[in-house]
Parts: sequence; C-alpha cells; structure tokens
Amino acid sequence: MQELLNNTKKELESMLARLVADISVIHSARATPALVENILVSVYGNRMPLRELASLAAPDARTIVIQPWDLSILLEIQNALVTSNPGFGVTVDEKFVRLTLPQLSEERRHEILKILGRKVEDTRVSVRRVRDHAMKSIEDMERSKLISEDMKFRTRDGVQKIVDEFNKKILAAEDKKAQEIKG
Repeated sequence: MQELLNNTKKELESMLARLVADISVIHSARATPALVENILVSVYGNRMPLRELASLAAPDARTIVIQPWDLSILLEIQNALVTSNPGFGVTVDEKFVRLTLPQLSEERRHEILKILGRKVEDTRVSVRRVRDHAMKSIEDMERSKLISEDMKFRTRDGVQKIVDEFNKKILAAEDKKAQEIKG
C-alpha cells in the first residue's frame, strides 16, 4: 500500500512541477528570465535552450538582458526571440540582447489570467484522474482479497490526504502567479 501512495505522490509531484514550469513562462507584469530561458535557438547545427547559450538577467521590471557567451550568435538569439515572442521589443547591442516587455493593459491581464486558469484547471483534472486511478486500484485489491476492508479505507484516506496537499500547492502556485500578473 505504501508503494501505491508513493507512486501517487510521485505522479502528483511531476504534475505540479509541469504546472509551475508552464506558468513561469506566462508573461506577468514583471520581467523574469524564466520567460525566455527555454526558448530554442538554432545554433551550431542544433536547437538549444537560451539558458545554455547565454547569461540571463532582469535589471528592472520590464527588461531582460541576454548576454551570450559566444558573441557570434547574437543574431540567432534575436531571431529566436522575435519569432517566439512577437510582442516583445528586441534590441541587439554589441555584447548583449535587450528584451523589453510591453506594459500590460487591463484587457491583456484578464486574458493572461484566463490562460492561467485553464492551465491550473487542466492540472486539477489530471490530479483527479490520478486519484481516481489510485482509488480503483485500491478497490480492485480489496475485491481480490489482497487487502482488508480496513486497509482499503486507510489507504483511500492516505490517497485523499496526498491529493488535498497537492491541490493546496496548486492553488498556492496559481495565487502567486495571479499576483504577479496583476502587478
């Protein structure tokens, strides 16, 4: 039974990690390197994430500075940024690329909050699927007489506690990102 609880927890941890990664790239009122670090740049015959090619910094609330380790790839980085985020202002200097985020309008904030809500709801649906699968497995084990009825109820309670814990974490991640978007 502990194995079932551990597997459920691992699945939920990976879902939470995916959600946090997904919402970290949603444009908020504040610039953060997470907005661009996973953008793929075509260099050296490969497509590599920007974080592996340059140092990323956010010196102020609306600017991200990208300083490549190899200055010969400045234009490739610029092209990748322009194609992936057409709304951002991209400026190339001698040694770095400056990305300027536009000011968020109230309408755009509402759209972004809706996107955030959809991503969170998709994660919640996935959490429910994991919980339902775990509960079905517990029922099957009890029907097969592999566990007692008391063990079934204890394990179901354990699964529900894990699910409740992750639902709180999901809500906390959503609230934190919503506050960033609202500015």
